[in-house]
Order: sequence, then C-alpha cells, then structure tokens
Amino acid sequence: MLSQHSGRWVVTTTDGTPRLVAARGRLREADDGPPVTGDWVALDADGAIAAVLERRGTVIRRAAGTKTAPQVLAANVDLALVAEPLPEPNARRAERLVALATAGDVAAALVLTKADLDPEADMNAARLARSLGVADAVAVSVRDGNGLTVLRALLEPGRTALLLGPSGAGKSTLVNTLLGHDRQATAPVRASDGRGRHTTVGRELLALPGGALLIDTPGIREAGLWDETAVAFADIEALAAGCRFADCAHEEEPGCAVREGADPERLAAWRKLRREQAWIEDRRAAAREREQRGRSHRALQRDARRIKGDG
Repeated sequence: MLSQHSGRWVVTTTDGTPRLVAARGRLREADDGPPVTGDWVALDADGAIAAVLERRGTVIRRAAGTKTAPQVLAANVDLALVAEPLPEPNARRAERLVALATAGDVAAALVLTKADLDPEADMNAARLARSLGVADAVAVSVRDGNGLTVLRALLEPGRTALLLGPSGAGKSTLVNTLLGHDRQATAPVRASDGRGRHTTVGRELLALPGGALLIDTPGIREAGLWDETAVAFADIEALAAGCRFADCAHEEEPGCAVREGADPERLAAWRKLRREQAWIEDRRAAAREREQRGRSHRALQRDARRIKGDG
C-alpha cells in the first residue's frame, strides 16, 4: 500500500497501476488498526481492501494524546533512518526513535542532516551512533552532496526504508534529493525559534531510482513507546550480565556492572524508558482485565436470558 487519504487508501496492483480504494469496515476497526503504508493487502471483487497480509518489521508508537492505544506508523520495513539535524542533534529523541524501530524488529541507522553546518559532522555522527548502539551512521548535506553516496548504499534495491525524525530536520529535502526531483513539499524552519514546520502530511511509499523503497513521514512530535525496548539498549543488557545480583535494578546495589560501565546519560535514558514501558504495561493489563470482565458479564447475561427463555 502506498498511502492513506481520509478514509481511502492508494494501492498499487500487480501491473503497477495506482488505485484509490476503500477498506471493509472490519479492517478499519481492527485491533491493530487500519491498513497502513507498507502493508500488502488483498482486494475483493469490488476492489475494496478485504484483508491485510501478515506484517513484519512494524514500527509502532503509542498514539499521540492517548494512554493505551497503539499507532502503526508503517509495516514491512527493513530499515529505519533516524534523522536529526546538525549542528545540535537531539540524542534523547534519536534514542527514542531507535527504540521504536528496534522494538518492531527493524534495524536502525542514524542520519544527521545539514552536515554543511558542522565541520565535524562525520565525527559527531559516528560518536552519536556509538552512544545509541547503532551500527550505521552518516552525516549528509544536500547542499554539497556530502554523505549521499554512503546513504544510497544503505538503501538496498527491493528493501523498504522508513524515514523518521522531527519537523525541520530536512527530511523532505533529503527525499527530493534521493528521488532526483522535487516530489515532497519543503519549507524553511521558523526564524523565531528555529523549529521546523510540517510539510509532509501523510506517510507515503516512494520508489527510489536505485530500486529501494522509502516511506516518508511527517515530523514526529511524540514518540511514545508501545513495545519492549530492550533491543535498543543491548549495551545496557550486556553490562547487566556482569552485575552481582541477577535482579539488580542498577540503582544502589553493590557490584552493579551497569552503573560502573554505562554512560550516565545513556543509563538515565534507559531508566526513564523502562519506567514508561512499565506504566504502559500496567495500563494495557488493566484494559485487558476490563475487557475480560465485560465479556464475562455479557456471557452471564446470555445464560440468564437462555434460562429464562427455557423456563
């Protein structure tokens, strides 16, 4: 599926023809949400989406403004490109986006944009990637072309990448450069506070000249966690194996290998995300319990009506 527009979905069929279609009601109200960009779908005889095929590589966040509802940002993603603008990339925000990706079994790479604004862009990209536990990192500039060859090498033919980052990171400009023409709308950051403006209004799957696919996304304001994030903190988990106590909370316990070996800011971020994840799990468990009670109550009501009818 290429994109979604106000209750309609743009899909491309086997002959490569884009079509604007509807989805059956049960799909629009499914527990895991409606069809999303990147989905493989089946159309019925009327041309409506009748089924969503099994997903892999899903990037899911907690829906903005909600407590316990998930939002699938994209499906069937092979690589998440986490974009942050130079000269002052937000490491904690990048950390969250990496966590969102890896929680969905999606590999992540760091892309620092506007490299022409930082004379040490390549070094800073490598340093930040190490702190995030990310293997691949590149600093790019669409003005002088720095890093574009490296970035294109990450975009393998036949594989799908998802571009994640805040407004103002230059994502749309980067997409236009990779496409070779102006496809996405762009706008300068606000002069008053340097913050970005939303120009991309929906998630769209685009075919790049080299054969890779790229999903462009609007700027992310909230990156609320939804799934377990342990993979994003493999360095912390590895250090934890050396703690004296198996149930070490890495707070004040003696012999804590994590406190001794981890970067303090990285450890603080891990603690914050773990607390957030525990809160989410509590809310989800409470929602499941309420749903189960509701089902039990409805079953009792059906039994009572049946007994009364038999009498």
